[in-house]
Amino acid sequence: MALGALGGRLANWGRTLRFASFALAATLSPSSYGPATRATAVRQIYFTAWQILLPFLLFAALAGAIVMEITLKVAAQFGLAGYTLELILRVLVLELIPLLTALFVALRSGGAIATEVALMQIAGDIAAMQAEGRDPLRREFVPRVAAAALSVLSLTVIGCALTIALAYPAIYGFSPWGFDEFTRTVGKVFGLATLAGFSLKCALFGAAVAVIPISAGLEADRRKKTAPLAVLGGMVRLFFVLGLIEVASLAARYIG
Repeated sequence: MALGALGGRLANWGRTLRFASFALAATLSPSSYGPATRATAVRQIYFTAWQILLPFLLFAALAGAIVMEITLKVAAQFGLAGYTLELILRVLVLELIPLLTALFVALRSGGAIATEVALMQIAGDIAAMQAEGRDPLRREFVPRVAAAALSVLSLTVIGCALTIALAYPAIYGFSPWGFDEFTRTVGKVFGLATLAGFSLKCALFGAAVAVIPISAGLEADRRKKTAPLAVLGGMVRLFFVLGLIEVASLAARYIG
């Protein structure tokens, strides 16, 4: 029984990786984007990013303010006040905000997309497309993958920019005299190597949030009871992958 369960999990991971390779290759191909595909992608971006923009900004501002206040107090207690800004940028902007953004989008849209695809499987819509000679990968999945990945990237950039903007008054108040030190510290933290690693991590977060829920939805069959199992399994895999990406990023930045 245990070997059978392990084999099933490995098979699910294998299907996820196989779908990811096909979906990401198709997403990067300009030929995949016809008028219908672009319309679906725009609609998905609206539901995935635009509708949650204001709640996300409020969430990012609140989380940022709390972490900044904790960092300021802890740094003062240990005599590290001169490193407060650098600590905030490294902990909050480079690590916490990207991970929270990916989790935010995953909880907001990942389960919904997985459920939508699972219901398409149960209703036979995907099989009907294939029987009619239409490619469901390009017609239905590519716009959702592109939209979800773009939503994660755009919200991460907005959240990080907001956090950096809030860091200045949190440390220097509204005086202009700290601007030179602020810009020097930001430039020091966000070097080329750091920006490259940060961009790669955000891209991997976006790809995971975009691909894994759709792949999980495809694991459902014509039986209705398979839908919740597929969605739950996909969300567990998604959270595991996001955690793995974050751990690998931390190891590469601070251990390697």
